[in-house]
Formats: sequence, structure tokens, C-alpha cells
Amino acid sequence: MVAVLLALPALIGALPASDAAAPAGELRARALASVDVPFSGYAQSAGGLSLPVGNQLTSAADLLSDRTTMRAWYRSADDWRVDVVSATGETGVHRDAAGTWTWQYEQDAAARTEELPLALPSAPDLLPRALGRRLLSEAADDELSRIGAARVAGRDALGLRVVPTDEAASVSRVDVWVDAARGVPLRVQVYGGQTDGGGPALDTSFLGLDLGTPAASVTAFTPPPGADVRFDQQQEDLLDTARRAVAVPLPATLAGLDRRVLPGAPGAVGVYGRGVTLLAVAPLPGRAAAGLRVTLNRAPESVIDGRGVRIAAGPLGLMLVDGGRGGSWLLAGTVSLDALAAAAAGLPPTRGDR
Repeated sequence: MVAVLLALPALIGALPASDAAAPAGELRARALASVDVPFSGYAQSAGGLSLPVGNQLTSAADLLSDRTTMRAWYRSADDWRVDVVSATGETGVHRDAAGTWTWQYEQDAAARTEELPLALPSAPDLLPRALGRRLLSEAADDELSRIGAARVAGRDALGLRVVPTDEAASVSRVDVWVDAARGVPLRVQVYGGQTDGGGPALDTSFLGLDLGTPAASVTAFTPPPGADVRFDQQQEDLLDTARRAVAVPLPATLAGLDRRVLPGAPGAVGVYGRGVTLLAVAPLPGRAAAGLRVTLNRAPESVIDGRGVRIAAGPLGLMLVDGGRGGSWLLAGTVSLDALAAAAAGLPPTRGDR
């Protein structure tokens, strides 16, 4: 009897899920409406997108190529906390109405930043709830279908599949498992065209979840006495370099994708596409692009031609194009290598090193 009781949690997790007859559109609406559902939980994301990039893109590349373990507490859109736990330490991100605190426990250091309209992905973006809602938010009705049910984090989850229809897409499908009771996305799996025979290129899932409201004291943060506190600190990366570049008028469409309007985003950076299929274009001065170009040229999987050098890791593509006048264009996104080349052909000259 004791053995049965000890095994009960595992047995419950293995029970078949109940597949409610919710249509795809209705299930998507429930997932998008879950923004106000509070929770606390434990999640892991695992990616296999190994891109040969320089130090300026290391943080984003690591998120998409390694296993990331996260603990999360969510009270509202402006009141949450995500801790990233690794073998070498712990980093906490605390969100409030004015911005975020990033607390590095081992370094006794806190950095205060404002929210940016355009930034490289960070660990909180990979939580199933955040990623699932974003990828579902712009999916067209004809891209959605139901795929049954599963048990995720000990809860009944209903499956929803997105199959992008854009010709430029490099993602073959996205599977989102939505909590049957509250609509919170519990697991997200992203598949690229070259990974359909195996596992997903990116898999993020809650392993444990409590749909109660965490205490305000858990998400709040005040730097402790003696901590190294810095304000308006942003990690120096290629996107940050592009923010300081002189803006060049970009076309309304590239590779068949329409340019998005992002209020507050730097004018030099263009973002194209929707939902699962996105392409970002940014100018880089020659000195900032030089190291990345050497790295990409040396990669055995790179395609090098008169348009530039491009490479794909699963559904994620990266391209560096000579923009003339000493400058370059950086293209990155979930688009095919052919789409990268087509986009490169439609770009104007850069303004060079300014």
C-alpha cells in the first residue's frame, strides 16, 4: 500500500488526458485570454539551434541551443519574476510597471532597465505561456488545427497546431498544448523543415504549475544594501549597435513579407512578417560585422555567393550582406535560406561607418 501511495503522483501524470471538443479557434481565443491568469511554476526549454555567431549574439544563441531551467511567478503583465537556474548560479528578472530589475546573485549585482520595443530574446520569452501566446496571436484561422490532448505538468492540455502558410517560412509547424481549464499554454514545440523526422528544434514546457496568485513579496525586488546597482544597462550586442546606426529607408515588403510597425523601435531596424514567420533586418558598420563575417565564412554549412553569406540552424536563418560604403546588412529570422537571399536582393545600400 505504501508503494502505491508513493507512486501515485507519477501514475496520475501518466493518465491519459481528456480531449474536450474545443474547436481550434475557440482554444486559441482561450489561450490569448489567459494573460490575466496568475501562476507559479517550474519550466524547462531545450533547443538544438547551434548558430556560429560572435560574442555579440552569444546570449540569444545560448538560449536557443542549450537547456534553460526557469522558475516563474506571475501576478500580472507588470508584476512577475523569472529566475534562471544554472550549474554556475542564478539570475532573477523582476518586472514592475516601470521596467525590470535583473539580479545576479553570485555577483551581488542589480541592473535596472526600461522595456524596449525591440530586443533580443531572453529567458522569460521562452516560458510556454509567453511563447505560446505570442505564436498564436497572429496565426490565421486556416493555419490552425486541433491535435488531440496530452498531460503536461500533471494537467489536462489540449493540443493546437499552427502550420504557417507564408512561402518564406522555415518553420514547418508549431504545437501548443493549452491548459484545458484555464487556457494557459503549458508546452510549445517548434519544428523546422529539417527536424520533422526527429524532435522539435525548440521545446519548452512547464514541469510543475500552480494556478494560484503568488505573494507580492515574491515578485517585488529592492537591491540589497551594498549591491552593485546600475541603471539603464543593456547588454552590448549587434542589435544595440544597429540602434545607433543611421536609418536608411527600407522597402515595405521583403521576400513577400510586409514590414511591421513597431512604435518606439529604432528606425534603422526593419521587422517583417507575422506570427511564426519573422525577419529582422539591421544595418551594421563594417567594424561590427567583420568578426561575424569571419565566423560565418568558416562554418561548413554556410552558403557563400555574390549576395553574401547565409546559414541555417533548424528554422532559424542568419545572413550577412555587403551593403556598400563600408557597411553591411544583418538579416535574421525564421525564414528559409532562399527567402534570405530574396530579401537581400531588395535591400538598399547602407550608410556605412557612421
